[in-house]
Amino acid sequence: MLKNLVSRFTPNASSADLSSSGFSTAKTPTQLFTKTDPEVDGEECLRDCESCTVKYPRKFDIDEDDKLYGHIKGWSRHILCATGKTDWVRDVSDEKGSIMEAVGKHNDLHQNGKLMLSASNIPLPTNPVVEDSTTVLLLPAFTIVDNVTPSSVPDLIRCVVNSAPTNTTSISKPPSKTLSPDSLQIPSTIPASLPSGLSTRPCPHNYLILLCSQKTRDARCGQSAPLLLKEFERHLRPLGLQRDLADTRPGGVGIYFISHVGGHKYSANVMIYRRASAPKLDGIACETEAEEKRVVDLGASEGAGQCIWLARVRPEDCENIVKYTVLQGKVLKPERQLRGGFDREKGLVSW
Repeated sequence: MLKNLVSRFTPNASSADLSSSGFSTAKTPTQLFTKTDPEVDGEECLRDCESCTVKYPRKFDIDEDDKLYGHIKGWSRHILCATGKTDWVRDVSDEKGSIMEAVGKHNDLHQNGKLMLSASNIPLPTNPVVEDSTTVLLLPAFTIVDNVTPSSVPDLIRCVVNSAPTNTTSISKPPSKTLSPDSLQIPSTIPASLPSGLSTRPCPHNYLILLCSQKTRDARCGQSAPLLLKEFERHLRPLGLQRDLADTRPGGVGIYFISHVGGHKYSANVMIYRRASAPKLDGIACETEAEEKRVVDLGASEGAGQCIWLARVRPEDCENIVKYTVLQGKVLKPERQLRGGFDREKGLVSW
């Protein structure tokens, strides 16, 4: 009991990091993220998708009574491990011989707050340079690390993860003028030379949608994730933003299934990471592969400006989530759906 009391009143790593970073806690959902306004955004923001034919199963139950906002624990970085699977053992860090197990075992090496760990359906490399290696995606850095093996995880954490920005690393607002490919040169904090055969490259996408699909933690997630994926892709495709798992074209929206992220009482968790530079990057016309690479490199150096964590998401919500939340960083139903997140430009977090 004494131990529980001490843990309740002792600041954790995330709160300690928050106090020294210049960030503060947004007390309300609308302080953290702008809520859509029909006078500004049009009457469409008030209506769910009318063309949606996808529905959850009749017995699909989501708690609608509890207050969502402000109850998630703070985290500083998020690492997604490529497994090529959509479901995993109950606790992914218990999967023998996996990268997740190694990250869990060496979590004490991580600095500056909590490291969130997720398994994902990101495909395994087909011709890995290092035998039996996989890739990981590091957020908010929007950085992919290749050639990761369980034995190289200590070097991964010490040399890559600890050098990357956190959710409470301040970023300046992007320039107001339209960027050109020639202007896209910003240095990275991650070392260019890495041990253990590790190598890094920018995540090509401007936005990421993460859907919990782990049936071993909640059977509803195995039902909701494929249905939400179908609807998100349906609305992204006409915009030229849909990207499948093998599509590495710059820009667009990557959608990945991930393991349990907490709060399954509410189900249908959706995490949306948005590059700070995404609105400007979307407007750049790239005519050569070199220009495409410079666009991706710019976004990687800044990383995610926002993470918007939703729950209670239904298929009929997907159209407006794409239009307003993914592309504009606004929230539609914060009182019902917003669990929390961060905004690095505003210097605000929900915890």
